[in-house]
Amino acid sequence: MEICTIMNRLGYGEEIRRRRVEKFMEFDRLRNARGGITTITSGSKAEGLTCYFESHWDTLLVLNDVICVEAGTNLHTLQEYIEVYRMDTLANSGYCILFLQKPSPRPLTVITNSLCENEYGDVILCSGLLLDELSKFFFS
Repeated sequence: MEICTIMNRLGYGEEIRRRRVEKFMEFDRLRNARGGITTITSGSKAEGLTCYFESHWDTLLVLNDVICVEAGTNLHTLQEYIEVYRMDTLANSGYCILFLQKPSPRPLTVITNSLCENEYGDVILCSGLLLDELSKFFFS
C-alpha cells in the first residue's frame, strides 16, 4: 500500500496516467485534423508514464496519400489520388522492397526525392533516401 501511495505522489498513479493518456490522444487528434499525415503517439507517452517534456517522444507517422499493398491486390479499388507501392518480401529475411505501382497525381516531394531505379529499371522506394529527406524536413 505504501508503494502505491508513493507512486501516486510521484505522478505515476492510475488517475494521473489515465489523464495523460487522454491528453496525448487529444494532442494527436488535433494534430491530425490538419490532414496529410496521421501521427500516432506510442511508447511511454501513450501509456501515460511520462509527462509532456519528460523523456523522448515515440511517434508513428502515416502518410495518408500513400499505401503499400501485397501482390495480387486489385489496384482499381483504390482511390485515384493515392500513391501505391507493392511490397515484395523476397528480399533478405526481415526486409522488403517497395515497388512503385501507381504514382499519385499530386506526389509528395519527400517521397518523389526518395525514389530510385533498381538494376532492372523498376522504380523503388529507397529507405536511405527517405530517411535523408525526412531528416531534412524535421531537423532543418
